[in-house]
Order: sequence, then C-alpha cells, then structure tokens
Amino acid sequence: MSEQKRSGQGTQNNHKSTAYGKKPGERAAANQAGAKPAFKQGYGKNRDQSSYSKAKPSHKYKQEVRGPRPSAGREHADELQAGDVIVVTIKRLGINGEGVGYYRRKAVFIDGAITNEVVKAEVKEVQPKFIKAQLVEVEKRSRFRIEPPCPVFGICGGCQIQHISYEGQLQAKTDIVREAFSRYAGREAVKFKPILGMEHPWDYRNKAQLQLKRKGHEVIAGLYEADSHTIVDISGCPIQHPKVNEAVEKVKSVLEELRIPLHKENGNKDGVRTIVVRHGFQSGELQVTLVTAGGKLPRQDDLVRMLRLSIPEVSGISLNINPKKTSLIFGDRTISLWGAESMQESLSDLQFSLSPRAFFQLNPQQTVKLYESVRAAAGLTGKETVIDAYCGTGTIGLWLAPYAKEVRGIETIPEAVEDAKANAQRNGRVNASFHVGQAEELLPRWVKEGMKPDVIIADPPRTGLDSRFLETVLRTKPKRFVYVSCNPSTLAKDCKVLLDGGYELEWVQPVDMFPQTSHVECVVLLKRED
Repeated sequence: MSEQKRSGQGTQNNHKSTAYGKKPGERAAANQAGAKPAFKQGYGKNRDQSSYSKAKPSHKYKQEVRGPRPSAGREHADELQAGDVIVVTIKRLGINGEGVGYYRRKAVFIDGAITNEVVKAEVKEVQPKFIKAQLVEVEKRSRFRIEPPCPVFGICGGCQIQHISYEGQLQAKTDIVREAFSRYAGREAVKFKPILGMEHPWDYRNKAQLQLKRKGHEVIAGLYEADSHTIVDISGCPIQHPKVNEAVEKVKSVLEELRIPLHKENGNKDGVRTIVVRHGFQSGELQVTLVTAGGKLPRQDDLVRMLRLSIPEVSGISLNINPKKTSLIFGDRTISLWGAESMQESLSDLQFSLSPRAFFQLNPQQTVKLYESVRAAAGLTGKETVIDAYCGTGTIGLWLAPYAKEVRGIETIPEAVEDAKANAQRNGRVNASFHVGQAEELLPRWVKEGMKPDVIIADPPRTGLDSRFLETVLRTKPKRFVYVSCNPSTLAKDCKVLLDGGYELEWVQPVDMFPQTSHVECVVLLKRED
C-alpha cells in the first residue's frame, strides 16, 4: 500500500487537534489533563533526545472550568448542547486514539482521554449517533497517563497517544483489534498472540517529508496543523531517526544561508515546497530530495555544493517537480542534481535500490518482525505456490521466496511491478515473478491454466479487500490465507466474509509499526481443510 496511507506523513495531516489554553499555566494544566498542548515556540532547538524515553506520569491533571455550563437537568443525550459539561467513563480507545465513552447510552468521543478514566468534558458537537467533546478535567486518572514528551504533541497531528505509557499503548492497540473482531466479525474467542512492540519506541522513522515556510530569515520545516494552512515546526521530532532530524536541520540552514526562495513566498511559484530526507539504517546512506513547483532553483550549483559539505553522508541529491495544487508530496518528474539516483538499503539479506519516490517501510526494525510473522503464518516447506496479492514493490513475496516453490506477485501499479522485478533480479529470487493486473482477474486465469495456490497473502490499503477479490479467494480455496492489515475495522469485516465462506481463524498477531500513534498493523492466519 502507499507510504502516505500507512504513515500519515505522505499528505497533509487530517488528525484533529486543538491548542488548548494560551497562557503558560493554562497550557500546562490542559496538557496534564490530557488535552492538546499549545504550540511551543522554539521547539526543536538544543533538545535532549534521551528525555523522550523517560516520560514521567502526570499527577496534576485538573483544569479550571470557566464558561461551560453543567448538564444538570438534561435527562436525554439528545438534549445536550454545545458548551454543556458532562462526566464520562472511558470504556476504550477508538481507532484514531480518542477516548470512547457513553452518556445516556450515546457514544462520546474525547481526544486525550484514556480507557478506564472518569473525565469531565465540554460538549462541542451533538450528532444523532454520537457526541464530540473536549477534555476539561480528569477526575479518575489512568495509571498509564504520562506527560507527553513532545511539546507539539496534539498540534502537528503526527502522533495521537504520546500521553499514554508504552505499556498502555500496546494494551490499547490490542484492545482496538479485539474490539474490531467482536464488533464487525462477531467473534469474541479469538486467539491473540502478544503484540510485537519495540524496546525503544522512539527514533524509528527512516524518512521525513516536511513542508516549508519562512519566519523572518529562519526556514521552518514541519507538518500542517489540522484543518489549516499553518505549518507546525517539528524540528527534532522524537519519532524520526536522529540522522534524519540532523539532515533536515542542515538542509534548512543551507536554504537560509543561500536565501533559496520557498514556494508561494512573496508570490513565488517555483520555490522549494517540501524537504524529503531518507536514511538507510543498514547502509548509513542519506538521500535528500527537494520538491519544487518549477524545474530549477536559483544558485542551484551552490546549493548542491553546500549540501555536500554540510551532510557528508549524503549519497544523492534530487529535485522533484510537483507544480500541481495537491496534497500529494511528489510530482511525476525527478531530476538528479548530484550523486546516486537511488539509495541502497537492506532488510536482512534483501538488498533494495530506492529512488526518491520508491516505497520502503518507514520502520525497518518492526518490518522484519512483521514479515517474519507473515512467514510463520504461511507455514512454508519449500513445496508451496504463493500468491502475493497487492504486492507493491514485492517486499513480502521476496521475503518468502527462499522458503516457497514459487511466488507470484500481483499489483495494479506498473511502476511498482517494475521495481519488484528489479528487486527480484538484484536479490537472485529466480522463483519470484511479478505481474501487472488485478488479482480477481489474474487468479482465475492462472487456476484455469492449472496453477493451484497453496497460500494467498494480501496486504491491501486501509480500505480493505475488494469484494471481487474476496469472492475469488473463496472460489480458489487456498489452504492458507494470510491477511496483513493496517486497519482493524476493514480487517475484521473482510475476515467475516472469509469465515462465513468456510475458513477458520487460527490467530491474530498485532504488530506495533508506529509507536506513539494510534496505528496498529496485524497479521491474521485463516485456514481451511477442504
């Protein structure tokens, strides 16, 4: 699936966030209550990275209530109005990290609230089936509540659950998946393997894609605040690898020193709009890409020279052209300004050559755990034919190829298939082939030609599996179906179709690919005997 769908940083952020309180005292109290902290100017300058792993529990969590009126006298949830204050017991976390409770049997969504907490919240929106409210005070506090280590947590939108200890995050993510299977698949007694977390749940992202603006002479790099065109400075972001953060700072300094114009600055339509930096955890290489609206920058030769001096590890510097008014980061054309057009990186024994636009998992350490879980689910002995549906650039299929008789990958995007073929050739995976098309069309054709898949693996986008693909799986009847999902809701809904069609759910393996966020990945094994 596309990197932006997985990570939340490929497009403008859609997470809701609010700067709660303007005065320092109000901001601290709101932050301690679990509300969204206000943006802290100067964030990212000379910070101690080690502090992120030493977050302390928050004990001062009361916020003085001014203005909102209590809901006393309102017997029904439908009578509530914006501004009313209600008391809610939080039953669980929602898929976006929000606390979910009930008021007069109507669901209430409260950002910043944690499971088992009792909170006061101000009603912001009343809909026929739910209420949205803003956290005001935590009356009964969860043992998992901590001070969010990042001063712009809740503003930039990149993380949703930094206010929960990592132990609590892992428990909450497992509960989110369990709730999805109960609600959408009607299955309570599901075997869950312990979630695979990280020993150090920080510094894990190998890539940053940051928008730019200028404040005085200083270049600010960050993410868009939700529902606005305001860029939030995330310099030194604690979930980005330090090498990525360092490279971003150096790129910013060079842009400042050379006075390189930014996109839409003083009416400029051709300036730099985005910095993209990728770090190879294994290779140590750094790839820098500047996304612009035009095909050339002023002082371009000086820019390249100074970037090379400032970032000795840089292996390639590129310019990507994106003149369109779109939330997508990259345009269709990339120009190499200096060095290698692609960056070298590896996962275990697999070698990859990554162009600036090429997809690669953002958390390599957890990717190995994810792929090993897929291999365990596939149960390969060397005699199986494996179909890797929604294969992308072929990473899962290539991971499994040494353990299977044959692997065939299917992908609708031609460029991704070309990358998969190149990766197969580079790594000597001669039993892996990749094909452009839709699985619901290619699979029946192959079966008709005599191919019988033993294992089908699917790793779809957040929208889940196409209904025609599910029908094809039920007709093809592979003994094992391995579902890799980044959306518990669509995962459970799709599994119900397969369960109703004769499959049995063997186990669910949650994997925490993105600590500090509400996202959770799962590997699910379904089997049939006939």
